[in-house]
Amino acid sequence: MSEQVKMVDVDTVLDWIKADEAVIVDVRERHEYEAEHIAGAHLLPLSEFDPARLPSVPAGKRLLLHCRSANRCGVAAAHLLESGYKGEINRLAGGMLAWVAAGAPVVDGRD
Repeated sequence: MSEQVKMVDVDTVLDWIKADEAVIVDVRERHEYEAEHIAGAHLLPLSEFDPARLPSVPAGKRLLLHCRSANRCGVAAAHLLESGYKGEINRLAGGMLAWVAAGAPVVDGRD
């Protein structure tokens, strides 16, 4: 994949969130997002992924795509590249599985 696309680990993403540097896009399906998600994440399911619907990424912020295990966010990243997206695209290594395993905070939609 392009050099524009980088895999990042949970700790890096936690640092970005703490510094308010991340625009997080969750490409899982709605039912997965509603079960649990990263606070502030924008839902843009891969099944209806449209690069035109990507939230804006202001200067000084980083785009982070994530899914369950880091496979679907790779497909989403490829769609962004094909659409001509010029910015850096970060993918959460291991996806939500790694996020939850690391004990990182989630919003539980079942409450």
